[in-house]
Amino acid sequence: MPDHQDKNTTAKLGSSQAWLVWSFAAMAFGYAFFHRVAPSVMVTDLMSDFAIGGAVLGTLSALYFYPYVLLQIPLGGLLDVIGTRYLLSSAIAFAAAGSILFGISTTIEVAYLGRIFIGIGSSVGFLGSLALAAKWFPVHHFSLLAGLTMFVGLTSGMLAQAPLAILVDWFGWRNCMWSLGIAGLVLALLILIFVRNTPPSSIPAASIKPAKKDHGKSLRQIKTGLAYAASTLEVWKVAIAASTMSGPMLTLGGLWGTPYLMRAYDLQRPEAAFLMSLMLIGWALGAPASGWLSDRFGHRKLFLNFGLSILCVCMGLVVFLPLPPLWITVFLFVVAGISGSSMTTAFAHAREGTPPEFASSVTGIVNSMTVASGAVLQPLVGLALDYLWDGTLANGARSYSTADFQWSFSIIFASTLIGLIVSLRLK
Repeated sequence: MPDHQDKNTTAKLGSSQAWLVWSFAAMAFGYAFFHRVAPSVMVTDLMSDFAIGGAVLGTLSALYFYPYVLLQIPLGGLLDVIGTRYLLSSAIAFAAAGSILFGISTTIEVAYLGRIFIGIGSSVGFLGSLALAAKWFPVHHFSLLAGLTMFVGLTSGMLAQAPLAILVDWFGWRNCMWSLGIAGLVLALLILIFVRNTPPSSIPAASIKPAKKDHGKSLRQIKTGLAYAASTLEVWKVAIAASTMSGPMLTLGGLWGTPYLMRAYDLQRPEAAFLMSLMLIGWALGAPASGWLSDRFGHRKLFLNFGLSILCVCMGLVVFLPLPPLWITVFLFVVAGISGSSMTTAFAHAREGTPPEFASSVTGIVNSMTVASGAVLQPLVGLALDYLWDGTLANGARSYSTADFQWSFSIIFASTLIGLIVSLRLK
């Protein structure tokens, strides 16, 4: 199937094939998101097996984010020039290899390397799905599809909570990581078979002469796109606001929320993981809803400001309230998930003031910042926990008090407050 597109392609936008192509890219993001939050149900196992504390564990988990963040900006330009199919399939295969390496690791250094590989391989999923959505669907569906992509990712994140916790208890975390690696290799092959960069042209393939690639021009286009995105203040303001909306979900849902519930409310791991997954459910339901509403009414800034305001209130109550009943804490996490999910409108806000040829570069910067929040906050919370730790051990792992967790979460609250201030100053 040719990867050509002309004016006759418009009739094919939003077709059943378009949904198939986008679905595989969305599944790739789901696979990446599963890996993103999987350590949250392995906290005690990892701390015990590698004899590490909260700061090192936070770094181990955050090593997923570091290459992910660094690659978002160049990947945005590469997707504009090269396309999604080969980048995405090879990336998922790389993540699968990292999953297997992580599973067989016997030292923390090898585990670090496996986690880095997973982060590199996971970096293409979200941007790739947005790039395909922009080419296979009408422009007015873009924010909705961004929300649906996030829905797929968060649904996968829910599977990495209670269901994965049960599997870890039954089979061990290493066997789970090996199985994830095999699943990733299968997904990479399916993407290679079914995904195409653009809808098929109605012009017969035989009548189209393959265009010669001008690599110099392609590199110049990438550099120009990156320079534009990096030098535009409004892009960075949107990116900062979006990052502080994703931070609570990545830090609590991705690592520290489950052990907090286990400690504060004396819950077993599967039960705590299930309750923590409700925050991801809030994200999963809120992302497409906020995307659809912002497409319908067009008020991107309003959705960002409102979401950040509610998120600040929720995180403030989690930090400063004396330990409330369990249902109140879970309710606050769910509302935080729903309000934070309006972050998806930031992508539409950034793209609407951007020349089309620079769209993926701008999206890359915004997406890199949303993920960078996890890279920063996860180890910072772990460092704060280690600072407050009183020396108590449980089954070979450090045991932190409820108050330790709450004070450490004040770092998350401060970040959301900064995001709200920035969001209010958006054009």
